[in-house]
Amino acid sequence: MTITNIPQVKCGIISVSRDCFIISLSENRRKAIVDAYAKQGGTLYEVKKTVENETDMIEAVAEAKQAGCNALAVFLGNFGPETPETLIAKYFDGPVMYIAAAEETGKNLINGRGDAYCGMLNCSYNLGLRHLKAFIPEYPVGTAEDLATMIGEFQPVARTLLGLKSLKIITFGPRPQDFFACNAPINGLYDLGVEVEENSELDLLVSYREHEGDSRIKDVVADMTAELGKDGNPYPDLLPRMAQYELTLLDWMTAHKGSSKYVAFANKCWPAFPSQFGFEPCYVNSRLVSRGIPVACEVDIYGALSEYIGICVSNDTVTLLDINNSVPKDLFEETIKPSTNYTLKDTFMGFHCGNTPLCKLKKGGVKYQLIQNRLLEDGGTPDFTRGTLEGDIAAGEITFFRLQNTANGHLRSYIAQGEVLPAPTNSFGGIGIFAIPEMGRFYRHVLIAKQYPHHGAVAFGHFGKALYSIFQYLGIQDIAFNQPKGMLYPDENPFA
Repeated sequence: MTITNIPQVKCGIISVSRDCFIISLSENRRKAIVDAYAKQGGTLYEVKKTVENETDMIEAVAEAKQAGCNALAVFLGNFGPETPETLIAKYFDGPVMYIAAAEETGKNLINGRGDAYCGMLNCSYNLGLRHLKAFIPEYPVGTAEDLATMIGEFQPVARTLLGLKSLKIITFGPRPQDFFACNAPINGLYDLGVEVEENSELDLLVSYREHEGDSRIKDVVADMTAELGKDGNPYPDLLPRMAQYELTLLDWMTAHKGSSKYVAFANKCWPAFPSQFGFEPCYVNSRLVSRGIPVACEVDIYGALSEYIGICVSNDTVTLLDINNSVPKDLFEETIKPSTNYTLKDTFMGFHCGNTPLCKLKKGGVKYQLIQNRLLEDGGTPDFTRGTLEGDIAAGEITFFRLQNTANGHLRSYIAQGEVLPAPTNSFGGIGIFAIPEMGRFYRHVLIAKQYPHHGAVAFGHFGKALYSIFQYLGIQDIAFNQPKGMLYPDENPFA
């Protein structure tokens, strides 16, 4: 399915020039970046007005806005004018990055020297004086090709920041009893520019019942049938119920989006849900997140937020999983140790009832929720506990991460890159065997020590660099990661 619930970035580039330098130096270097970016497969709008003073700045920003740009690269082609170049970030309503030109040749260091290496220092100082946020790459000085690559790396960062600015998280709750891990102080959402709308399960049930007999249900059922195939669809009688629910959520999204552009859900899914709605919502949740609309289980608002960030960063679907159970030693010895360098403590199983999109499973199908069946149907023939999407998660690179508001109102985050291993899980649910280097220490000194909940968002690929930049931009002071051997956590016992 196509990802639709995220912004489309149109990035422009504005070059700046200090008036005592040759302006053509900055302009020619800007043109070279645009050409290099095109060769790398991107499209960059070239703002023709070069900024030497504040009047130029106003004209350049207006030109970028008129062209529909919602993100900007400000390019120091030479030393640059400190005040006008930093005011671009103030007057442009969107994410802004700053980059600087490297000198091109030792044969032209008289008229051809730009001193942007120096100018970037003054630029950063002036951004700080004005309390302006901007994205600056790890090493922001380079050739046209280098800078084109940096601009490419800025795109997922810009897409995420734009998305968060116009995101509403809609909830149906409250969270299940004893799920304090899904505690969600909402002030942190407002700090990020995210809106929230909290509703009752009864509101959702009323809306669901109003969709009974909806003429669109048959088309959704046909789409579900085609997606699941014969092997993945053992309960065709269940599909109309789930199609009715899918339409309920989509219609609620449209009706309640309000001033926001994008929506994520965080919904209560047990224990009352299956008996009252007649199914488990997991498969529908998986279908919506495959389109870019997260539906986090158990009213996990910051789980939904993290999923949405992952979708924007990766431009792909994501999932939300429990950091669930250890890998049995015999399974590790038989199927993992012979072909990898991981230790047993580097591995764990990530699991949820069935919300991982079908496209991210080796082979999946609709099943029933074993645990809820025991609890709600006495372990008998499943009826309303059907509706999970189950299967082993496909092998490949992943990033496990979360942005969380603590109980005392502080935003913090973690990021850990690793992989899903091809080893079979021999278990139920949407599940995979995950391997993250030094996971054992990360588990103890980040997840436990910093009191993170058991839910983590999973992006399918390595996106730690972009996520770290996003969290920095958002002002997150505590960004944890899986530290390598020899790099001790603050609370780690050096004698352990």
